[in-house]
Amino acid sequence: MYNKNMNKIAEALKSKKIRPTMTRLAVAEIFFESFDHPSAEDLLLKIQKKFSYISRATVYNTLELLAKKGLAKKRAIKSGRFIYDPVISPHHHFVDKISGKIYDIPWDKAKLPEKISIPGFETEDYYLVIIGKKLKEEK
Repeated sequence: MYNKNMNKIAEALKSKKIRPTMTRLAVAEIFFESFDHPSAEDLLLKIQKKFSYISRATVYNTLELLAKKGLAKKRAIKSGRFIYDPVISPHHHFVDKISGKIYDIPWDKAKLPEKISIPGFETEDYYLVIIGKKLKEEK
């Protein structure tokens, strides 16, 4: 199971004071290769194809830990379900209402204020979720 990529993942976990157990490394390996914005359930299905012994609780707990320690972003995007994003730099999302696919949109492609203030609320983070249809690319 160990390879160059796993060593890199182990170092990333250690840098955030996360003990790199074999199950956490397995979950992290699949997660960091998943740029399709998986929910915990989506990721569980992928993981169990390769590592059938990994439980639902391990997947949920590892994803929550990655998000808490800043190695992933947890976002409510699709129908009240949370998705996890391995891209932690600021960016927005476009949700194709036909396919359900989520696309990353560079932060500078949407003009938003530097800070958002809402009376009666403390804003910690913000990003834009755009819903629409992806246009067919002309050849």
